[in-house]
Amino acid sequence: MSDIIYFDNSATTSVYPDVLSAMNEVYSKYYGNPSSLHKMGNEADIILQKSREAIAKTLNVPDSCIYFTSGGTESNNWAIKGASRANKRRGNRIITTKIEHPSVLECFKYLETEGFSPFYLGVDSNGLVSLDDVRNAVDDSTILLSFILVNNETGTIQKARDIIREVRIKNPKTLIHIDAVQAYGKIPINLARLDADLMSISSHKIHGPKGCGALYIKKNTHIIPILHGGGQENKYRSGTENLPAICGFAKAAEIIHGSMEENRNRVREIKNAILKGLHEEFGDGFGINSPEDAYEGILNIAFPRVKAQVLMHHLESKNIIVSVGSACSSRKNIQSHVLTAMNLPRDNIEGAIRLSFSGMNTVEEAERFILAVREIIPAIRY
Repeated sequence: MSDIIYFDNSATTSVYPDVLSAMNEVYSKYYGNPSSLHKMGNEADIILQKSREAIAKTLNVPDSCIYFTSGGTESNNWAIKGASRANKRRGNRIITTKIEHPSVLECFKYLETEGFSPFYLGVDSNGLVSLDDVRNAVDDSTILLSFILVNNETGTIQKARDIIREVRIKNPKTLIHIDAVQAYGKIPINLARLDADLMSISSHKIHGPKGCGALYIKKNTHIIPILHGGGQENKYRSGTENLPAICGFAKAAEIIHGSMEENRNRVREIKNAILKGLHEEFGDGFGINSPEDAYEGILNIAFPRVKAQVLMHHLESKNIIVSVGSACSSRKNIQSHVLTAMNLPRDNIEGAIRLSFSGMNTVEEAERFILAVREIIPAIRY
């Protein structure tokens, strides 16, 4: 396995060794239920609260605003459905973009069956939302606007502060949800300055365990639960907390935020090495779907007259792992809705592969990738 080049870190990441150690300690020593009133329950609750404080610190928010979930999908579902249903007396218009993760788009599609009126903002060729479009879309009946901060397929970074400013001016009562699953731990996020009402984050994108995430809910934000039961998480999210995963999430957050600048420099170096190598090998004979100012750890590229899945499997045969889009939709064998919304040329869509890096990747791996595509591309062009 050590010979594998893993360039699919936007789908999931390997777990930091220190995260595994922290989780194993909880599994073996602190396995009490945090809601129990005995000594072991108290010990577990202390770990739970320390983990909450650690996550809150990375976002510069009060720890009372952090609620643990099973991951990004649950956080997005809770934010969108919970906020929409809680505020339906004020209106039924809910807004998102055409390039969202499926866990957001499917929520909007479902809420339409409950009488809500979804509106989908378009994007330009860089995947950016127009501020004029935001301004024109928000009206008195708009109760929620949800957008992805770093796009999971292209790395496009939305101008979050500008979007929020436009919404606040047009309708201050509109709640704003940010899907920061691909942004958290990779770019700086200061929620105290950003002024969003809701934000989704996830553990397994930052070298933490799968099955754990969190939702930030700004104080006094009107949102209702989607899970009911024992009243855990301050009666907002019932269910016994997954303490080992939460502890691992907090540890991963601590590690990755402590090395964010170093990681960004590393993935930028890898991305630049790949682009340099591709230009040397193919000149202008390939397409770049990620904008120049995208998050450095995601590079979406395409080769004309090359099918993305064919290229992916040939790379896999050389122990190089890449993806053909979002891991949550790539098995459906459909063209990327993100690249389609960006109105890119057909070759750029059909031949698109996504490379996503972490601080654990190396420039040497980038060089091996270039050698591989130099051999593969001429053999598979149709």
